[in-house]
Formats: sequence, structure tokens, C-alpha cells
Amino acid sequence: MEKTMKFEQYRMLKQHALAACEAAGVKFPDIRQLNPIVLAYIGDVVFSMYVRLRLLPISGQVRIIHDLGSKMVSAVCQCKAMQVIEPSLTDEEQAVFRRGRNAKSTVPKSASVHEYRMATAFEALVGWLFLQEQEARLEEILDQSFTVISRMLNEK
Repeated sequence: MEKTMKFEQYRMLKQHALAACEAAGVKFPDIRQLNPIVLAYIGDVVFSMYVRLRLLPISGQVRIIHDLGSKMVSAVCQCKAMQVIEPSLTDEEQAVFRRGRNAKSTVPKSASVHEYRMATAFEALVGWLFLQEQEARLEEILDQSFTVISRMLNEK
């Protein structure tokens, strides 16, 4: 129930943003034509917000939420989540995953090239699902990722 309420906040934020674009006369681009890095950018925002909302019941301290949230949205953690999720992807999701994984971008020192490419693929998939309004599938992937990453951090 609580996860569903948090997901509703995503839906409301998206509707508000789209309404603001429409009011300004801005046409939303075709999702299939978006650069995979743009999809990853959107996915990063969606996943970051999802993680932080899920962490709210853990602590009212911003520092704790920030520190834990930053670890959970790292490329290393997203790579681990993607490795678990990848076998369950549909053909269409696999295509988005490959586009994200193969996108050219600068790799930070905090992750290997493989980890960063997998994280970019994860974020592109999340961004695509969000923009496609596939809420049930998006929630399933976000929840599964959060669980995988939480377990991984607890094992350290």
C-alpha cells in the first residue's frame, strides 16, 4: 500500500510537468526518438526520487536519507540490479536496454566501464517505462531493484 502511494506521487509529478509543457505550447517529443542518454537522465531522476521516498520511513534525518540514497543510486548498485532484472525483460525492453548500454558517455572513476554502461541501460529502461506510462511494469522494476540493492548493501 505504501509503495503504491509513493508511486502515485510519480504519476502526479509527471502529469503536472506535462500540463505545464502543454500550457506553454511545448510539444512532448516522440519517446522512440529520444536519445538513450536523455532516457537515462529521466530514469535517473525517477529512480532517485523512488529510492528517497522509500527511505523516508527509515529516518527523518536528511543526512541519513542522502547518504544511503546516494549509495543506492550509484552505478555499481544499479549494475547489480540490472543483472538480476535483465533476464526478465521483454523484447521491447531489451531493445531499450541495449540502446542505453551502448550509448556513448563519459565514465566516472567511481565505476568500471561495464558497471557504468549497465547503470545507464538501467536508467534508460526506467526512463522509457516512465515516459511510456507503463506504471505497473515500472513499479515492478523499481521495487525489485530496491530489494536487490538493499540486500546487497546489507551484505557489505
